[in-house]
Amino acid sequence: MPTYLRVAGAAAVVALALIALAAVALSPWSGGSSADGVLQGDADCSESIDSLDALAGLRFAADVEPFAGCVEQAADVNCDSNVNAGDVLLLLLFSGGVEPTQPVSGTCQPIGEPLDVLSTSAPPGTATPAATPTTTATATPAPSATPAAGGYHLETVISGGALGAANGAVIELAVIPGAPTEAIAVRQSGQMYHVWLDGSFPAQAWGDVSGIVDAGDNEEGLLSLAFSPAFAQDGRVYVYYTATGPDRSVLARYSATASALDGGSAEVLLSIPQFATNHNGGRIAFDHNDYLLLSTGDGGGGGDPNENGQALDTLLGKVLRIDVSEQPYAIPPDNPFVGVAGAREEIFAYGLRNPWRMTVDSLTGDVWLGDVGQELWEEIDRVVSGGNYGWDCYEGFAEYEIPGDPDQCTGKTFSPPRAVYGHNLGLAVTGGFVYRGGAMPELYGWYVYGDFYTGRIWAVNTLDDSPAVLLTNEDLFIASFGELPNGELLIVSYADGVYQLARD
Repeated sequence: MPTYLRVAGAAAVVALALIALAAVALSPWSGGSSADGVLQGDADCSESIDSLDALAGLRFAADVEPFAGCVEQAADVNCDSNVNAGDVLLLLLFSGGVEPTQPVSGTCQPIGEPLDVLSTSAPPGTATPAATPTTTATATPAPSATPAAGGYHLETVISGGALGAANGAVIELAVIPGAPTEAIAVRQSGQMYHVWLDGSFPAQAWGDVSGIVDAGDNEEGLLSLAFSPAFAQDGRVYVYYTATGPDRSVLARYSATASALDGGSAEVLLSIPQFATNHNGGRIAFDHNDYLLLSTGDGGGGGDPNENGQALDTLLGKVLRIDVSEQPYAIPPDNPFVGVAGAREEIFAYGLRNPWRMTVDSLTGDVWLGDVGQELWEEIDRVVSGGNYGWDCYEGFAEYEIPGDPDQCTGKTFSPPRAVYGHNLGLAVTGGFVYRGGAMPELYGWYVYGDFYTGRIWAVNTLDDSPAVLLTNEDLFIASFGELPNGELLIVSYADGVYQLARD
C-alpha cells in the first residue's frame, strides 16, 4: 500500500530559516536594557528585537548550537513552553513592523516588554516557564491567533456594472507591476481589459487573442495571464489558452506595455496535445527564482482514462517549471526529473487532476494550488519539488483507482492534501493565496481558498495541520483570487465584479 508523507513543521522551519538569514532589522526595538531584565523576544540577548532574534530562535528550535543564554526563555513568544516555528514567525513579523498576534494570557508578555530575571537552571532544550508579567489590568488583550469562523465578508472593489465591457466570464485579474491600483481583467473568451481598482477610469480594451483561442467548452479558453517578474525592463507577458487544429493547450509569450498587448508579437513556448475539452488546468506563476510555473490538467475525459496523472512522459496533470530567460526556454538544473530516463524534465510535480489556480507564497516561495476533484473530494495541495499528489490512485485521501490497470500506484510514495472538503460543501475548488497583508493579522500566513460554485471561502494555517476555518459564504461564482502589492486579497467573480476580503 502506498504511504503518505505529510509536509510538517520541519518544512516551515527550513523556509523560515532562509527568511531569517536574509532578513535585516527593519524596525529594531530597544525599549529595555540589562537593568530591566530580559526582553520578551530578545533571543540573542542584544537588548533589541530584530530579525536576528528570529534566527536565534530558529537555531534553538532546530538544535543548532551555540545558543544564546537567553534564547530559551525570551524566544518562547507564543508562550506554549516550547520554542518552535510559530515563535520564529511572530518575531519575523515584529521585526518587519507588523504587530503580531500573541495568545490572550495572563502569563504571556508582549514582545519587547521586560521579563523577570532569566532562569539558568534548566538545561538546553528544556522549556522555561515565562515569568510573571508586569502588565496592568487595563491592558488591551491581543486578538485571537485563529481567524473567527464566519467573521469575514467581501467588499466591492469594482461592481459588474462598473466593469462594463470587461464583465462576464472573467477568470483572472493580474495587477500591473508598478501600478498597484491598475490590473488586467482576463476574460475566458480571449479579451483583456485594463481596469482601475480605485474606479478612477472606466475599463479600457488592452488586448484580444479571441481569434486564436478556442473557448467552445466551459473549461476551455484564455485561462491565465502573468507579467514577467522583470516586466518594467523586458515588457513581456505570458498567456495560457486552449486552441484547435489540432486540439492543444498553449503557453505563449507576448510583448506589452501597461497600455496595450502587442497582438503580433506572439511566441509559442509550449504546445501540449489534448484529447478532450475538459481538465485543462491552467495558471501561470513565477517562483522566487523567476522560473515560470504552469499547472496543467490530466487531459480530461473523466477518471484519467489515459493515466496521465501518474505518467512522467507527458506534461498533462502536472506542475511544470521552466526558465523563460532562455529561447524559447531552458530546464532549471534543480528540477526533480533532470536526467531521469523517460521523464519530461519540465515536470516539477505530478499526480494532479485539474489544478484550478496555483500561486506562490510571496514571503516563503511555497507553491499552493487547488485541485478539482472527480466525484467526492476537492483538495488543497502544498506543492514541493518532485511531489506526487496521488491522482488517479487517490482522490483527496480516498483511494480512487488502486492499483489501476496498468498498475501505476503500487510502491509509490504520495504527498497528501493539506485540506479536503466534500461535495456537500462545494463542487469545484478555486485555489487562492497565502495572506500576507496587514489589515487582518490573525490571517497572516493562512492560505485562503474558495469554491467556484458555492461561494464558500476557507483558510488553513500553513504552519500546522489544523482544520480549515470557514471565513464566509458568498453568493457568487469564485473564478480566481488576486493579490495586491500590500498582500490584501481580491476575489474575482466569474460574472459579477471584483471584491476584497475584509473582517466583519
